[in-house]
Amino acid sequence: MSSQIHDYPIKPIPFTQVEITDSFWQPRIHTAATVTVPYDFQQCEDTGRITNFDKAAGALPGAHEGIFYNDSDVFKVVEGAAYALLVAPDAALEDYVDALIAKFAAAQEADGYLYTARTIDPGAVDERCGAARWSNLAVNHELYNVGHMYEAAVAWYEATGKRNFLEVALKNAGLIDAVFGEDKLRDVPGHQQIELGLARLYRCTGDTKYLRLAKFFLDERGQAERREIYGAYCQDHLPVTQQREVVGHAVRAGYQYAAMTDIAAMCQAEEYARAVLTLWENMVSKKMALTGGVGARHEGEAFGDAYELPSLTAYNETCAAQASIYWNQRLFLLTGESKFIDVLERTLYNGFLSGVGMDGRSFFYVNPLACDGEFRFNREAHMTRRPWYGTACCPTNVARLLPALAGYVYAQRDDQLYVNLYAAGSAQLQLPSGAIRIKQRTRYPWDGRIDIDIFAEAATDFTVKLRIPGYALGQPVPSDLYASLDAETGTVELLVAGEAVPLRMEAGYATIARRWQGTTRLTLRLPMSARRMIAHAAVADLRGQVALERGPLVYALESADNPGRVLELGLADASPVQAEHRADLLGGTTTLRGQALDAAGATVDFTAIPYCVWGHRGDGQMTTWLKRI
Repeated sequence: MSSQIHDYPIKPIPFTQVEITDSFWQPRIHTAATVTVPYDFQQCEDTGRITNFDKAAGALPGAHEGIFYNDSDVFKVVEGAAYALLVAPDAALEDYVDALIAKFAAAQEADGYLYTARTIDPGAVDERCGAARWSNLAVNHELYNVGHMYEAAVAWYEATGKRNFLEVALKNAGLIDAVFGEDKLRDVPGHQQIELGLARLYRCTGDTKYLRLAKFFLDERGQAERREIYGAYCQDHLPVTQQREVVGHAVRAGYQYAAMTDIAAMCQAEEYARAVLTLWENMVSKKMALTGGVGARHEGEAFGDAYELPSLTAYNETCAAQASIYWNQRLFLLTGESKFIDVLERTLYNGFLSGVGMDGRSFFYVNPLACDGEFRFNREAHMTRRPWYGTACCPTNVARLLPALAGYVYAQRDDQLYVNLYAAGSAQLQLPSGAIRIKQRTRYPWDGRIDIDIFAEAATDFTVKLRIPGYALGQPVPSDLYASLDAETGTVELLVAGEAVPLRMEAGYATIARRWQGTTRLTLRLPMSARRMIAHAAVADLRGQVALERGPLVYALESADNPGRVLELGLADASPVQAEHRADLLGGTTTLRGQALDAAGATVDFTAIPYCVWGHRGDGQMTTWLKRI
């Protein structure tokens, strides 16, 4: 590893400096902070996840309750709580988490070890945990759990300034560093996550041993001449820099690829950068659902073969979508290319957001692109969002992304300001040339007009880069996996201080370099006509089918709006499709309306809703793909 430690060339503007006030995301963020986080904590209480720490500390009698990776769920909710406190300050929540952290510290063994499934009764552990520490890393999540702890501890420190949780994490990381390494135990976790946590500890503390350890765990994967490897399911079939195809468990893969991108940036490791870019191309060209969801197979929660993209039986775990968001954000920070934010946006609005109900306390684990009203696609044999799962990674994961979402809106590199996501709100930031304030006014994703006021008190030279989504330029996905049938997508218009200017495009961004003083309004108009989408001919399950999109949203037909069997409907290429906003539907949503043909050839009216809000009105059929006629 290079002796020089670096970081990403582009830095996100922290969510603490950004406020989202729009009608689409703000209610979701507020619900996550004030409903999902406390709800998840209560579920962790009710299912014994929290009392496991009391038992490990000797404060309560009894055996370990639940699955050996349950510790991680509590850590994830603590991370979400840290972000929630900055969105919606809550003294009672802060006190509650401080009490939890005291439990974590009490459960930690003297040398830093923290894994309640073993500590409670080392002589009676689940055989999957292994008879001794580190003896079954392929399965036992021993390192995965603490990876989430590291992320939560850093988040808590950054949110509150308190080191109580950070000290627990650092003590554990010191133990891991003492045990694993080139001249020590050479092994890797079956489920990646510790690598991300270690990189975050490095960024927080500046101690390079954490980054070196993260790179060790990645470098060690696939090294069959040195250790028993765990296979493609765990992305442990080849050295990571030789991996070219996304394979195996999709969440594990996404966390690994995100961590590899961290190493590419922080260690300036070119071989890592080449590998992650190749893997990304493979995913978006051959293995990504229209919604951005990944992991087509129920078996192994895994990526399928190239172009294996079913609708009815697609798995597309919510956690896998979240991992993809983390990875795409990092790829943007590494390269400055908008195509990564295009995929992030598609995944965020569709494949991820469908995973959490509007109430903040119901969740899809599985996100198919069709439901026939019979196949119980969701985890634990259900067809609706559920309040909880025995394996609760998805309900606890969403609690840590949504409260921090504002941190994905803006980024900066030197005197360049990137506007990546469009949502009404404001931000304050410091560029090398001076302080600026930003205010967005928009109804996006319902409307394509975005007004951005930029205020600089003193005359200041800097560059603003507005992402022009690929869909507005005729390429909704940055590959040939999906394409729009509609040749006319409308025109992108940009006004600066009321005057129309030509688009000067750089890496997918309209670039405005000028001297700014006072308030300058930028007006961006993105085309928002409905698009008919088709899949690559090699996707056997989608041949002869068409889907509908508008802006960043994928649309679905649901039986609640369309009597009969929606899976049998066909849409003609020339049939008009119109947008209609319905303030009374699903919290206010823009629908698509048109006419289709049913199985008997009769013309019927149809209504399509955004895929992300399907499933709120009981069991029934749903489809994103229609027969193309």
